[in-house]
Amino acid sequence: MTAEYLRVAIEVAREAGAVLAERFAHGSVFTDAKGEFDIVTEADRLAERIVLDHIRVMFPSHGVVAEESGGYRGSSSMYRWHVDPLDGTKNFARGYPAFSVSLALEREGEMVVGVVFDPIRAELFAAEHGGGAWRNHERVRVSSVDRLEQCLLTTGFPSAARHRHLDVPSLHHVAMRTQGVRRTGSSALDLSYVACGRLDAFWDIGLSSWDVAAGLVLVAEGGGTYSDLRGRRFAFTSPDLLASNPNVHELFVTAFSDVLAAR
Repeated sequence: MTAEYLRVAIEVAREAGAVLAERFAHGSVFTDAKGEFDIVTEADRLAERIVLDHIRVMFPSHGVVAEESGGYRGSSSMYRWHVDPLDGTKNFARGYPAFSVSLALEREGEMVVGVVFDPIRAELFAAEHGGGAWRNHERVRVSSVDRLEQCLLTTGFPSAARHRHLDVPSLHHVAMRTQGVRRTGSSALDLSYVACGRLDAFWDIGLSSWDVAAGLVLVAEGGGTYSDLRGRRFAFTSPDLLASNPNVHELFVTAFSDVLAAR
């Protein structure tokens, strides 16, 4: 049955992504403030409406957790979708071509489907539990590097919700021990790039489920691993996240522990 969920998620992500690409190409983006630093666009709301309308029709008993509307509780406690209709809103609003649609399905507490679609590059990252991770029609895996100095990292640092815990020490610490740190502005894309080996590790703090749910399915099915920065089991309530290939995961946990001990 997960294959059917995956098929629908792919179709919905492509449809929502096409709308985002069309709005982005026209360059006319209407924005509203969402807190002191964050914004929401008309495209966010439109893409989310497309996704939620499809889920309501195809899987009426399923619940949804969504960034803009908050989602809704379904009649079934078994299934819950985590939806970010536009991950990378600030990029989108400024004409910076790095954003994505992210959908994931949770079944009885286990993430079983994850889809991230980049409409600008026409790259679809998709995974289902036990089925591996794919980029378009190509099977992908995490990188195989095994030393910190070989690693290229990515992070979401900083964002509005995390200004109280600005992670400058961690950024400096790992940047000096690796090939460097990148920042796309889309956690879903960051995790997709770890899953396909373009990047070796991702970390961030203060994330929501819709930011990372799909990407974590991709990382796991691509042979990667994830935890919090202390190496403990990650949950959506965890304060931080580290995802990487398994060869370097413990090395990063050790590297971050030095900084965390000093907080």
